[in-house]
Amino acid sequence: MNAAMTTNHFDLVIIGAGPTGLACGIEAQKAGLSYLIIEKGALVETVRRYPVNMTFFSTPELLTLDDVPFTTTNVRPTRREALQYYRGVAEYYTLNLRLHTRVERVTKQGAVFEVLTHKNETVTAPRVVIATGYFDFTNRLLVEGEDLPHVSHYYDEPYRYSMTDVVVIGGRNSAVEAALELWRHKARVTMVHRGETLSSVVKYWVKPDIENRLKNGEIIAHLNSVVREIREGTMVIENTRTHECTTLAADFVFPLIGYRPDETLLRGAGVQLSDKLVPEHNPTTFETNVEGLYIAGSVACGCETWAIFIENGRMHAKPVIEHILQHQ
Repeated sequence: MNAAMTTNHFDLVIIGAGPTGLACGIEAQKAGLSYLIIEKGALVETVRRYPVNMTFFSTPELLTLDDVPFTTTNVRPTRREALQYYRGVAEYYTLNLRLHTRVERVTKQGAVFEVLTHKNETVTAPRVVIATGYFDFTNRLLVEGEDLPHVSHYYDEPYRYSMTDVVVIGGRNSAVEAALELWRHKARVTMVHRGETLSSVVKYWVKPDIENRLKNGEIIAHLNSVVREIREGTMVIENTRTHECTTLAADFVFPLIGYRPDETLLRGAGVQLSDKLVPEHNPTTFETNVEGLYIAGSVACGCETWAIFIENGRMHAKPVIEHILQHQ
């Protein structure tokens, strides 16, 4: 049977149902394209996996899709409000979603892409947008003990860790906010960061808070330090200047050191990546070096994860769909 006659053939396949993937689906729908959004987790899975009590940096209007109003209780929306909003948008547009379906491989056969899922199902389309973000793939410490049960690269909520020794590794927003919340819920918190100071991009209203906690000794910080080994209940760090090693109490360890895109999926599709895993692409149309294959959202920034967020990533949808329409 001709692929175009099957229900698994579309004008466009979008991989990822985060805010950017949803934005691409909305633009495709408005343009009259048949499309399918495939997501390996739940709707906006990345947002769902954010810390339970997280508040966004942005105001609601910077997170909206297609000008659908986003109403919130306070100036900045919470994780829960964002989840409700994006679910409402998906329902409003009746987006064509296939959730909890992992894409294993994207290959191009002539002028058509074959998208293979973990359910051994193949979906075809002449155009594909990869909007997978980077949250599912964390940077690694590459030290012994990193995969022990008490070590997690994702922080969820503080209550489990009250009255325990917790080490937070990292110096950017996620690490700082986790450390503060853990401290406020009576965990004994130590931070370990390879830099001489915490990151300069720490949110301006959070920075004085963490600085005061460190100054008062309420949170202990080991700067210019790297992890050498993680053990059950303890861990060893080394000061990169003095080379002195210190053993820390560590009932729980959170290496919150950033994320990276799914390079296996990208490379498998033929996309060329830089040393920092930035996909080769046209910055205006977001088409990659593979004709007909686009990227959208934070996957476009590789390991430089501070460059693209929901606020600017959602804006990629319109130029992507416009370029697709021009080349049908």
